[in-house]
Amino acid sequence: MSEALPPEPRKGRADCHQHLWPSRFLDALRRRDTYPYLRDWTLHLAGENPYPVNAKDHDVSARRATELAEGTGLALVSLSSPLGIEHLPGPEGAELIDIWHESALELPDPFRVWAAASVTDPDPVALAKILAEERIAGLQLPATALADPDGIAAMEPLLTELERAGKPLLVHPGPAPACPPDLPSWWPALVPYVAQLHQSWLAWHVCGRERHPALRIGFVALAGLAPLHHERLAARGGSFGVVDPGVFYETSSYGTRAIDAMVRVVGVDGIVHGSDRPYAQPCDPGLGDAFAHAMFTANPHQMLTGESR
Repeated sequence: MSEALPPEPRKGRADCHQHLWPSRFLDALRRRDTYPYLRDWTLHLAGENPYPVNAKDHDVSARRATELAEGTGLALVSLSSPLGIEHLPGPEGAELIDIWHESALELPDPFRVWAAASVTDPDPVALAKILAEERIAGLQLPATALADPDGIAAMEPLLTELERAGKPLLVHPGPAPACPPDLPSWWPALVPYVAQLHQSWLAWHVCGRERHPALRIGFVALAGLAPLHHERLAARGGSFGVVDPGVFYETSSYGTRAIDAMVRVVGVDGIVHGSDRPYAQPCDPGLGDAFAHAMFTANPHQMLTGESR
């Protein structure tokens, strides 16, 4: 079993979900002429309007200075699954994933890396190799690949390898379907992204834990608030039952009211801090010192290592 990632390489809080694209990865996107691709600093995706990327958001030195100034001890960066890279076929996707790993692993402290993997051509051997890297926290997969029991079954080779390595899974929204161009820019983040997370959480609830009893799993953006629907789930013939201690909920883009509501359903121990920087900023919900310690320090340690703190 690979050695689990130390939760705090420096003193400070953990941020379990950020995006930071190294220059080699940016160059690879600029070389492309099909989705996803960059033209200068404009990102083009199949399902979303062109997005102007702020160059400063991917300035490694500036981002590191910000994290250190804010007292961040650990910042986990990931490939942005809405790009759709994990869904690209064969060598096309593998090349970009390799560039992501090679370049992201060169990022300095306090950054660590979520691995990526093709969901079109799952390769557990390649995943095992990258999971053996000490700076790899675990694996991120798009929610679009875990949308139902068949999807979870198709990802079984990757999930089994991840389980064997003792590292966690992070579920992130995947590519958005094509949206009418006159919709506001926030539409993908509020509609398909949330729906994908909600669906993947329910799929995991139905069969994921049964298939992978030892796998720790985190859902970004509070799983699209899916657990808050537990009463409707029960009313329609399902059940929520005992809270799963191996499921974690990352907080990005949500504040005090949503986090407090989630705690009332899943408890304190499953809530982990993530910012989704640069698309959102770190947020302390102001629920007291004990809760802050749990959300910023103890719970991330539990999710990443399986050890209580």
